[in-house]
Amino acid sequence: MHKLSIWASGSGSNAENIYNYFKNSKEISIDHILCNKKDAGVFERAKKLGVDAKYFSSAEFRNSTSVLDFLKEREINYIILAGFLLKVSEEIIFHYPARIINIHPALLPDYGGKGMYGLHVHEAVIVAGEKHSGITIHLVDEEYDHGTTIFQSICEIEKGETPKSLAEKVHQLEYKHYPEVIQNYILSFNS
Repeated sequence: MHKLSIWASGSGSNAENIYNYFKNSKEISIDHILCNKKDAGVFERAKKLGVDAKYFSSAEFRNSTSVLDFLKEREINYIILAGFLLKVSEEIIFHYPARIINIHPALLPDYGGKGMYGLHVHEAVIVAGEKHSGITIHLVDEEYDHGTTIFQSICEIEKGETPKSLAEKVHQLEYKHYPEVIQNYILSFNS
């Protein structure tokens, strides 16, 4: 059984979608959710789902061994970022090579990097006059939104598109593809 740690900073809609996808899996399980914001909506979702959720401060995620110690204690095989806004520490990346997966709400390598999250991304894409946007699912390395791309899916940007309407299209791509891509990656990585 491959044990996953899901990391989220916000409402947790992607975390919930991933949990529901794997809840009856015989090969992959969601062990817990980690969050760096005490008042994030993901804690309420986790409670409803009956999955453990734990808070670590942003400083602990960046500079201490407490998160890594927790992951080792729980025997975690993969880390899945689902709206997690902090950069992952090099120490954790070192301990989980090619086993940390992130989803980005744009087509990398464009519109990535520090500060490119949420509506900021969609505003930048629209202002640039792009005809398409989408999602990029990639491995995490030491740079923001830089690691090897595993999967991309595209949506059209229509005339009069707003950052909110584009965000909704991109969310639908996330919900549709992220869990399946995680599953395919993990099962092929271990075959």
